[in-house]
Amino acid sequence: MTQADTTTPSSETLGFQAEVKQLLHLMIHSLYSNKEIFLRELVSNASDACDKLRFEAIDKPDLMQGDTDLRIRVEFDADQRTITISDNGIGLSRDEAIANLGTIARSGTKEFFAKLTGDKQKDAHLIGQFGVGFYSSFIVADKVSVLSRRADAEPTDAVLWESDGQGEFSVTQVEKADRGTSVTLHLRADEDEFLNGWKLREILRRYSDHISLPVQMLKEEWDAEKSAQVKTAEWETVNQANALWTRSKSDITDEQYQEFYKHIAHDYDDPLAWTHNRVEGRSEYTQLLYIPKHAPMDMWDREGKRGVKLYVKRVFIMDDAEQLLPMYLRFVRGVIDSADLPLNVSREILQESRDVRVIREGSAKRVLSLLEDLAENKPEQYAEFWEQFGQVLKEGVGEDAANKDRIAKLLRFATTQSEGSAQTVSLADYVGRLKEGQDKIYYVSAESYAAASNSPHLEIFRKKGLEVLLLSDRVDEWMLSFLREFEGKTLVSIAKGGLDLDQLADEEEKKHQTEVAEKFKPLVERLKAALGDKVKDVRVTVRLVDSPACVVVDANELSPHLLRMLQAAGQEAPEVKPILEINPEHALIGRVQEASDTDFGEWAQLLLDQSMLAEGAQLADSAGFVKRLNSLLLKG
Repeated sequence: MTQADTTTPSSETLGFQAEVKQLLHLMIHSLYSNKEIFLRELVSNASDACDKLRFEAIDKPDLMQGDTDLRIRVEFDADQRTITISDNGIGLSRDEAIANLGTIARSGTKEFFAKLTGDKQKDAHLIGQFGVGFYSSFIVADKVSVLSRRADAEPTDAVLWESDGQGEFSVTQVEKADRGTSVTLHLRADEDEFLNGWKLREILRRYSDHISLPVQMLKEEWDAEKSAQVKTAEWETVNQANALWTRSKSDITDEQYQEFYKHIAHDYDDPLAWTHNRVEGRSEYTQLLYIPKHAPMDMWDREGKRGVKLYVKRVFIMDDAEQLLPMYLRFVRGVIDSADLPLNVSREILQESRDVRVIREGSAKRVLSLLEDLAENKPEQYAEFWEQFGQVLKEGVGEDAANKDRIAKLLRFATTQSEGSAQTVSLADYVGRLKEGQDKIYYVSAESYAAASNSPHLEIFRKKGLEVLLLSDRVDEWMLSFLREFEGKTLVSIAKGGLDLDQLADEEEKKHQTEVAEKFKPLVERLKAALGDKVKDVRVTVRLVDSPACVVVDANELSPHLLRMLQAAGQEAPEVKPILEINPEHALIGRVQEASDTDFGEWAQLLLDQSMLAEGAQLADSAGFVKRLNSLLLKG
């Protein structure tokens, strides 16, 4: 941000942060079809300001200044063509006005703009995710004025922030008798529909009925002489003004649940699902938890805000109480209202409290029950959930030992029998399709779905019609270190150890395998000698059908895929030498067997390099590989 000019010692004009300029342009041009959301966003911000004052006043009661009835007021002036949303909440200081209204002080800004698609509906959703609803004012206004005084400031230290949304804003030190904030919108010429008391009340009841504070407007009465509604001096509350989560579920409509979600999550889309419960017992609390339709942009940002809103006896405590849900459920939004925690609860207390542990365990189980219901009764919705949050849920296998079996049943995978890369197959589906005599769940992991589905290790499984899980998410290898079995069936990597398919082979196949292994012993010994310490072993395999060779590791060693991920993350990884397995039925192996002593070493190295490439590895000497390949091709 740069200072453009200073008009008086207490007034200055500043330039918006570059990202805000982009955002303002996007707001005005992407959301014109849903203009009325500006009122929802500004009322929501006013509600947050009052919540913050109520929380700060727990330790500093003087902040209330004798005015303890928190409320939000909405006024309009048809002659001046303005709408004003005011509150008596915490207010803004001069620095806060500049920081909060002139910049986007949040990580992930670049990712936000990188995700913009040009699709107005999708981009509108992103704006909601990003939590910058104040700028929606400029959809209907060509000038916005914000008059604010912080609760702990003197009347002469108020601030007036003004902008036309064109790239600059002014900040002026002014006087304001009472604390709080007033946002005045100077409406554009074609926005007369909002200069109507009935219209504003209708919007407020639709979008802000759930807000626990009274939202007030001046009462209007019919004037027969003027044949028009005329404002009186009496304020009336237009919303229900009680916390939605404290009401009975039977008294709340789906639309009210959805609007409350949009209020707390700053999302423009409806939630995918929600659960609302009052829990009594060792701890007493109410939970209203939502699963969004879309993953937030900062889901993988360790510094990003996460968690649900925490209330204690309906008093707002904090926005992002991450201790109330395990990390693998960080996408959940909602409210938890405890009757047991102290009002002065801190993050340190949250980490150590027995009541918080009870709430976290109970909330996790409730969310898992909601997901189980979706998976069983609404598979299409669960597929939407899995596409957005599946990788995060997989973290729960290692993080939540108590619920590991429940989470395992919710996992979905791509397999050799599913269509495309979509992860749609559950472990229960896989077990239900086991071949007679099969007692293992087979999987292969790779950097991508394409690499996994084209792995040479799959060849014998495709030939025998055995289903294999295709794993390509970064979290998969870590997850598998905790998920060793499912319903008594061991999970086995087909790229590790000696492949034991004897129980699926008939007597003739077993006899043929023994004969082949004996026949190719001399070739195996020659390959061992030629490759030396580059490999741990060389052996004949039955796992290949179309490929001449492949590499595997022992069953107790880290997979090549996991080793590469560790190295890419800059972590030390143990040296693991591959085991080269050859397919005696392949014509290329016959060619190697016939090679002269002069060329044999080159052929042996070529087999190893090809196998490493097929595994997804990078060769230490790729130029040498190309030179060797060209030389052997030219020799015919």
